[in-house]
Amino acid sequence: MSDLGSALEVEVGLERSLLDVGPTRSLLSDAWRRFRRNRLALFGLVLVIFLLLVAIFGPFLVSDPSELHTSFKEPPTNQFPFGTDELGRDVLARVVYGIRLSMFIGVTTTAIETIFGVMVGAVAGWFGKWTDTVLMRFVDIMLGIPYILFAFALIAVYGKGVSTVIFALAITAWLGTARVVRAGFLQARELEYVDAARVLGVSPLRIMWRHILPNVFQPLVIYIAVGVGAAVLGEAALSFLGVGVPPDKASLGGMIEQSSSLFSEAPHLLFFPAFSLVLTVLGFLLVGDGLRDALDVKDL
Repeated sequence: MSDLGSALEVEVGLERSLLDVGPTRSLLSDAWRRFRRNRLALFGLVLVIFLLLVAIFGPFLVSDPSELHTSFKEPPTNQFPFGTDELGRDVLARVVYGIRLSMFIGVTTTAIETIFGVMVGAVAGWFGKWTDTVLMRFVDIMLGIPYILFAFALIAVYGKGVSTVIFALAITAWLGTARVVRAGFLQARELEYVDAARVLGVSPLRIMWRHILPNVFQPLVIYIAVGVGAAVLGEAALSFLGVGVPPDKASLGGMIEQSSSLFSEAPHLLFFPAFSLVLTVLGFLLVGDGLRDALDVKDL
């Protein structure tokens, strides 16, 4: 009887332990739970969502950024919350359109460089040997060319324009993505489940995109989040140097360049576009840093 009672107690104890554990969580839900605990990451996410809303709906709420008013270099007022510039244009409207342009360039550039970088990195990491050597040596050569010089060359050939800026940023940004994806493929292709897929006759293309690519998702999604902020900052740098978007388009970098000489007499012309640029880049950096901690499976 004592042995039977002890067995029943053990069984009841195991059932209670399983009930205490509760339902299992998926990796995505667990990552979101960890992300929510990071206050800086949550602040960055709220900031990114707010800026996206400004970029999408803001132009419907402000006036034409090229419209000229009778007040010049006027400080913030009720009519013009961000003041007016040296030509009498509404600074708030120009900042809103500048954020919209920056977000468009950042997202488009990151999408292009991610697609191209994933393709090159996957091919190099999967096939290896001479294919990997040729592609990675080309990547090393391209990494040695500053994107500023490359942008100057493109501007000299094709002229200023949004598409030129996107191409100049994407043609250099994909290099880092390719290296990240290649490293993930080199590690994942030696795993047992990949060997099992080969034995079952699964095509290499299906193994690459269906089985290996999801395993490099963690570093890739972090790189994407940080890449948008880097593209926004790159566009601002090009516009500040005068080789970015045309002056007739409202750009945060262009506004900073135009107002740098007027800081002493009209500091609001420099403060608002510079502050908007800092918030945009900071938001994506905080999200990327939060994703890195949330998707770190070693700490799950």
